[in-house]
Amino acid sequence: MEGITIDGNNILEVYTAIENAKKNILKGSGPILIEALTFRIRGHEEASGIKYVPKNMIDKWEKKDPILNYQKYLLKNKIIDKEYISKIEKDLENTVLPILDKAYESDEISSTEENELNSVYMVNSYKYIEMKNKKTNVRFVDAIKNTLYEKMVNDSNVVLMGQDIAEYGGVFKITEGFVEKFGKDRVRNTPIIESAAIGAGMGLAIEGYKPVIEMQFADFVSVGFNQIVNNLAKTYYRWNQPVNVTLRLPTGGGIGAGPFHSQSNESWFFHVPGLKLVYPSCPSDAKGLLLSSIDDNNPVLFFEHKALYRSQKEMVSEENYHIEIGKAKVLQKGNLITIVTYGL
Repeated sequence: MEGITIDGNNILEVYTAIENAKKNILKGSGPILIEALTFRIRGHEEASGIKYVPKNMIDKWEKKDPILNYQKYLLKNKIIDKEYISKIEKDLENTVLPILDKAYESDEISSTEENELNSVYMVNSYKYIEMKNKKTNVRFVDAIKNTLYEKMVNDSNVVLMGQDIAEYGGVFKITEGFVEKFGKDRVRNTPIIESAAIGAGMGLAIEGYKPVIEMQFADFVSVGFNQIVNNLAKTYYRWNQPVNVTLRLPTGGGIGAGPFHSQSNESWFFHVPGLKLVYPSCPSDAKGLLLSSIDDNNPVLFFEHKALYRSQKEMVSEENYHIEIGKAKVLQKGNLITIVTYGL
């Protein structure tokens, strides 16, 4: 890998280095590592002190202030003058100070539960599809496979990603035959780096795609934990950017797969605002909830108990349909006890 070291406080040097690196990468040079030497002369935030930093080090780096040095460069080359700088400063004052004054005079913050939820989760706008009567007896694993296949046919924005999901068809054969139908642009094998797969999915979602990422086994989601709880979950709240990423998580024990392929780790995510958790228990729910997850504007963790894959069979509508996420399905009514459960 090519590596270069640059002055991170020199705006022109940084701009030129990045521009040249981009050109070379687009020509096929491969990755380039850029080390930009710089220094933060203030704390990470207002509460952080800098008493532990030697004063001569602060003095040294203050002289290298990138904005002041760029200003000197522009003045020296007669690109701007002092009158221009004065105008910019006055414009900033005239723009920013009235906004600050208005903020200081504003009322105390108040909110409602609905407002808060709508700040964390984007409201969905997709057209709801009802379940049709024409049904076929299918296994749990086939309900998931059929939903993915039909959705891939009907929605070109859906992209599948995961380890060994293309030619091999995934360890549970859910995507077997998909790459021949949809090609490698839409059925993508990923390296064994879950955090990168989730991050790539987030980027695709921001560009308007609907990535569905298979974790191969739910246990491996720990490698992508930061991407999920700090990036997927919080992006809509931070800057109103919906992140439509569906993570498929084959999960659970009972199949003799040992400590790294048998965990039920859905509880790790129950307390993370911004995530939706889905854990179906039968083929018909798996199909309807998977379609709802893929069409949901928010990140969804879709847990699939491996012991259900080939042990559960049910009459399932042949066409795709939605089931509302977050609404319990009442199986039996009584008046003495309430049992709430999911999955196996």
